[in-house]
Amino acid sequence: MTAPFTAQLRARPETIVLGASDATPRWMVRVEMPEVWDVVRFSAPPSEPLIALKVRALDALYPDAVYHEDFVMKLSGVVVADENATLADTGAANGSIFLLQFRRRRPVR
Repeated sequence: MTAPFTAQLRARPETIVLGASDATPRWMVRVEMPEVWDVVRFSAPPSEPLIALKVRALDALYPDAVYHEDFVMKLSGVVVADENATLADTGAANGSIFLLQFRRRRPVR
């Protein structure tokens, strides 16, 4: 299987691997966080829960985060309400791009 086009776009050089490394099919997804202007790539099975992706992305992109509940994951501009859903159940596909944002707007100073 060839890598999706989104895997070729600018991101950190390392790819974070989630889930067991057995023979199950894997998807390449991206998580972008506009507040820090950074992107990470993930290799994960479609059965991986979204919360695992969110927590690992926060560790990489925003290590100062105290509570992961202060952030939301968006797919195609829509907040994914059930973070315990699998990647496949969220409507994602191989090459999808998730947006990681603060749950509430932050004041600009």
